Amino acid sequence: MRTETPPTVRLEDYRPSDHLIDRVELDVRLDPHDTRVTARLAIRPNPAGRPGAPLVLDGDDLRLLALDLDGQPLAPAAFRVAPSALTLPEPPGRPFTLTIETRIDPSANTKLMGLYRSNGVYCTQCEADGFRRITYFLDRPDVMAVYTTRIEAEEAQAPVLLGNGNPVESGRIEGTGRHFAVWHDPHPKPAYLFALVGGCLDRVAKSFDTREGRTVELAVHVEPGKAERAAYALDAVERSMVWDERAFGRAYDLDVFNVVAVSDFNMGAMENKGLNIFNDKFVLASPETATDADYAAIEAIIAHEYFHNWSGNRVTCRDWFQLCLKEGLTVFRDQEFSSDMRSRDVHRIGEVRTLRARQFPEDAGPLAHPVRPRQYAEINNFYTATVYEKGAEIVRMLRTLVGESAFRAGMDRYFSDNDGRAATVEDFLVAFEAESGRDLARFAEWYERPGTPRVAVTGTYDAAERTYRLDFRQTRPGAGDDAPPLVIPVRLGLVGPDGPLGEATCPQVEDGVFVLDAFEAALTFDDVTAPPVPSLFRGFSAPVRVDMAMDDADRLTLLRHDSDGFNRWEAAQRVAARLMIGALRGAATDAGADAFAAALGAFLDARALDDPAFAALVLALPSENDLADEIGAEIDPDAICSARRALRVRIGASLNPRLRALRDALAEPAGTPFSPDAASAGRRSLRSAALDLIAAADPADGTALARAQIAAATNMTDRLAGLSTLALLPGSAREAEFAAFAECYVDEPLVLDKWFAIQATIPEDGTIERVRRLQTHPAFAMTNPNRVRALVGSFALANPTQFNRADGAGFALTAETVLALDRTNPQVAARLMTAFGSWRRLEPVRRAAAESALRRILATPGLSRDVTDIAGRSLANR
Repeated sequence: MRTETPPTVRLEDYRPSDHLIDRVELDVRLDPHDTRVTARLAIRPNPAGRPGAPLVLDGDDLRLLALDLDGQPLAPAAFRVAPSALTLPEPPGRPFTLTIETRIDPSANTKLMGLYRSNGVYCTQCEADGFRRITYFLDRPDVMAVYTTRIEAEEAQAPVLLGNGNPVESGRIEGTGRHFAVWHDPHPKPAYLFALVGGCLDRVAKSFDTREGRTVELAVHVEPGKAERAAYALDAVERSMVWDERAFGRAYDLDVFNVVAVSDFNMGAMENKGLNIFNDKFVLASPETATDADYAAIEAIIAHEYFHNWSGNRVTCRDWFQLCLKEGLTVFRDQEFSSDMRSRDVHRIGEVRTLRARQFPEDAGPLAHPVRPRQYAEINNFYTATVYEKGAEIVRMLRTLVGESAFRAGMDRYFSDNDGRAATVEDFLVAFEAESGRDLARFAEWYERPGTPRVAVTGTYDAAERTYRLDFRQTRPGAGDDAPPLVIPVRLGLVGPDGPLGEATCPQVEDGVFVLDAFEAALTFDDVTAPPVPSLFRGFSAPVRVDMAMDDADRLTLLRHDSDGFNRWEAAQRVAARLMIGALRGAATDAGADAFAAALGAFLDARALDDPAFAALVLALPSENDLADEIGAEIDPDAICSARRALRVRIGASLNPRLRALRDALAEPAGTPFSPDAASAGRRSLRSAALDLIAAADPADGTALARAQIAAATNMTDRLAGLSTLALLPGSAREAEFAAFAECYVDEPLVLDKWFAIQATIPEDGTIERVRRLQTHPAFAMTNPNRVRALVGSFALANPTQFNRADGAGFALTAETVLALDRTNPQVAARLMTAFGSWRRLEPVRRAAAESALRRILATPGLSRDVTDIAGRSLANR
């Protein structure tokens, strides 16, 4: 076998399809190994295409059984067929109907793309190009059609049959044991939004009345016996609908909205029109099996997929280069929803932590790409943090620039002007230009170039003039000398020793925002009565790295007095990072660490009980990956781990009495019912943060407290927090609790995923052997993406000391898993490969070991296009 060489697809080569498909009538006769699909396609030449061009329909591992044109079988000489394409060299130059019958084997579809079976349930995943694994088609997002789907199956195997749109007809087929259902979606959509489901499923449902007067039946379908765990997801659907009507004026447009949870799924979820299919981890929840983080993720992802009904479905993307147009925009929308449902400051901090942990390293590594890529070899590899998270930040900056009112008007115009169309980034920006009167041509540069900008800032106070000057300088690493400056919104303010300096004024700052649109700029504030501390990029107003010389005293002033919650948290993070990096470089002092601990103690005394969730974030030190990203080159993960551990020990020892008092004050009275609301989750989060620091300073005491918490826990959040603390405390107690947890949840795969993940992230030399042993555990299955991500994904992405071991054993373990997976599920294998994204920044010994593993992967015969693409780009010189 030869490794596939991925062909390069370029944005500049885009041209409209030569043919269009207006209507699709599908007849899908489900069978575990012999599913027959008959597709009647109403095709016509595209006036914008090439006259007389051949019709080339995409396929992937298909077997053609029959082919008719306008009801007449086509002669063999009139077409060419292969598993990957069906070609009519001379199609009619008029509208015509092509009827195609194909055969597929859902049970053998281990790629989990197209139509496959998951635990006996038939389901589909068609984004980005999975529909071509069901039938031959123009499988591209700018070909939009109206679908009618008839689904037939053995009634005993699949009593529930679901499709896109509204139900039209259903019934039994006498004498066969089979039944059918017909679904019709009146809204034109691209093939990637097609879906069907068939299987034995339990259902929870309720009705919802839209503001336009439509009564919608909402339903969540889950595996038998798990209906009680679907209630929170169903509630999240309803809250999402209410919020989208209020915040964006978007009402739902069908009579039913179905969510289906399946256990084998490559992604988190999929927004198929009217039939969202979810990884079951983002639907199923109960206090006994789900943590507060699980509840928050379910709420956010349910909302994300529902919001796609407009930002992705009614308005889709013209081509896959415009992926950010639906994903970045919809991430922004779900972030706003979650911020309204929970604490806005806490949620914003979580968004930025995710961006910095995933996207900043991506921007600094060999897999860097623009938010709108200019080319790709495998589109599945571009569902990245850059497209999603950085794409959302661009939308957020746009709102800051044009203002709330013009932003809402621009969104309304974008939806109205592009309803039923496949749009581009340019279409998106045009709507905001029209409503705001602002020229966004230069702002559009954010979509076009990779890399994280840096903004250097210096401040100068003139006591005699009572002025304060801020000088800004922006640079764009790797952008080239001819790259223009970016348009960067800087939300800012000045803080004095006792609080914000509200009387200070600057004409260039409007509503607290300065727009940096040159390489260099200066601001002068008047009426500044005391030397201020600048609070820059409030709310993280732009995805940039900020360089400003500021001592710990100034940062701790921000922690105490800044009105911006994000910058209060950021101040604590910056002090902690300076202390840990200083320790790495031999420049740290005990006095600095003690002063920081004292400041944290004062913060806890003053504010911890007012907002426990925020206090928990302040106590959480920057992660090892955060510190590696800050250092940037010649990274030694072991040294970083040691420096972080030492600071945790010092803070835990210094704050021990306060931390114990907090745990007591936040303990829920016996018999308190569990609630996943933000306030309750925040209290549990702060208790866990306190336990973590206590255990760091006193392992024996921490072990006792953690075991007591596990024994007394009435919910998974507290139980797992105790187990996570124990994971860092070697000894027999830890292993006993691991064994007891596995025995208790032996029949709960999603809970055991948490158990796999905790063990995979232990920063000890024995973890590689532990992971190998867990790969043989009866609950682990290489065929299930959740199991792989929980164990090997957690090891590779969240255990920097062991993945980056100097002897190369961590890289070897990951490479072995990638190669084993590549034979059955290349998409998941390629996602694991992203763990190598920062290999060039390691110190020389580890760097050489990582490169050797990458070259071994790339040299493997028969490597998939997905993994070849990631490995090749990871090794390419930059």
